Amino acid sequence: MSTQPRPGTVKLAAIVPWLLSLAVWMLARALNTPEPLVHSSGVLLFAQVQAAETRAAKSLCPFRLLRQLRAWLRKAFTHPATKGELP
Repeated sequence: MSTQPRPGTVKLAAIVPWLLSLAVWMLARALNTPEPLVHSSGVLLFAQVQAAETRAAKSLCPFRLLRQLRAWLRKAFTHPATKGELP
């Protein structure tokens, strides 16, 4: 037996787009700018954050860090620093 939703209930999927447009409208009113400009700025900001996170994830990759550590150790042991030299 399947349960049928009550006629008065609203699904979350129907509410999310409405809430998003309401938030964009409210922010546009608060900033006194047109809604398309607020929406475009949000998309641009999202793309920049996404690119920054991707770069950070690549730089923190364990395999890449291991290769850098091995290269640093190889350099330190093949060319030891003498007195007064920085490694």
